[in-house]
Amino acid sequence: MSILISCNNINPIDPDDSDNPFSNGGSERNMIVVISDIHLGADISYAETKANLTHLVKFLDQIKSSNNVKELVIAGDLLDEWFVPATTNTYQGKDQADFVRRIAVTNKGVIDAFNRIIKDRKIIVTYVPGNHDLTITAANITSILPGINQARDAALGLGTYSPGGCPIIAIEHGHRYNFFCAPDPISNKDIAPGSILPPGYFFTRIAVLSFLQDCHTPGDTMPTVTPNQSGGASQQLAYVYWNIWKKLIKQYPVVNKLKDKIIVTNIDGFTDTYSISDLVPYQLTPGGFIDVTLFKGVQDTWNERQLLNQVTVNIPISEVISNSANTVEMDNQAKTQYFMNPNSNKRIVIFGHSHTPIMVASNNYKGEKSIYANTGTWIDDNPGLTTMNFVVITPQNANVSSQTYVKLYNFEDEKATLMAVDSLRY
Repeated sequence: MSILISCNNINPIDPDDSDNPFSNGGSERNMIVVISDIHLGADISYAETKANLTHLVKFLDQIKSSNNVKELVIAGDLLDEWFVPATTNTYQGKDQADFVRRIAVTNKGVIDAFNRIIKDRKIIVTYVPGNHDLTITAANITSILPGINQARDAALGLGTYSPGGCPIIAIEHGHRYNFFCAPDPISNKDIAPGSILPPGYFFTRIAVLSFLQDCHTPGDTMPTVTPNQSGGASQQLAYVYWNIWKKLIKQYPVVNKLKDKIIVTNIDGFTDTYSISDLVPYQLTPGGFIDVTLFKGVQDTWNERQLLNQVTVNIPISEVISNSANTVEMDNQAKTQYFMNPNSNKRIVIFGHSHTPIMVASNNYKGEKSIYANTGTWIDDNPGLTTMNFVVITPQNANVSSQTYVKLYNFEDEKATLMAVDSLRY
């Protein structure tokens, strides 16, 4: 984005004109399209995105044919290592490279569409890691999308991207601010050396199994844990952590017993097969010490995780663990980490992750207007919400408009429907 400010509003963009989301009303190639949470799976029988694949191909082909799109940014969860049934060997006894190749074959139309844009060399395509693909290596991404640009932080599994010439924009997936989804290189370093998988990975594996089993009556009863009154803050947080797991297991029951070894790993340093009991905190005596097998002491290392994951503004552990399922709280981190942070110059922030398409304007610490948008998702079923969402940023310049527009769209029925629009001038 060229930072040019003009007093003359030449051919201004009409905020209500959503017929062609990839046209800026001029001839300059300056528009930035952001999508996320596509969740391409290796096995179409349980992948979250099936029916929408053909629509995604048409969407990508429309972008390719645009004379005004400059960049296409994939803000995380392009590939999915998490949405796999607990009992399934994700890599089928092979490795991640083979897994990624299987994703490319299963979703050939979409991968081909991305590659057509990349090979055309008119539009920069950038990938930013999400939590569902946080262990996918740069080499394995390149193996199926040669020539793609990758925006990766020094910390594994994370990335933040400001498009070329756009220092006021920050695009990231948003999972670094979530207790269950932020990379965790600490908790299981003795069990799985080098692993960064957080608790949310194991929960997702269980939830997928619950979905496939269509289970409504759990096969086991979860043991009760009571507060350890003499255990201090760490044990209080361990009790909160147990309560979250209790709610999750109730919401996504499985027919198996809690101690059944059903969670097949062989991924990211893990080699054993685990049970739900290995993940859920337990107590040997009522009111006694609350312990856990996997992610032991996870409630005590959040501050260290934040440092490793380059979280700029510290999020208190009591806040982040209690709000781990609250998508609004994650969205609010755009304001906390960027707009109200005196060390940040960002005025437009785009997240994915929550699957909730939304746009919110607020003032930053200087009193300047700032805009946050969430890109939603492309999965087939997004309960209570739309799917096939995307964001388009059209920068201000002398030839098109004196305002920078941010627009949120929905592509259902293969027609771009404008959901929200806002603008600012910088």
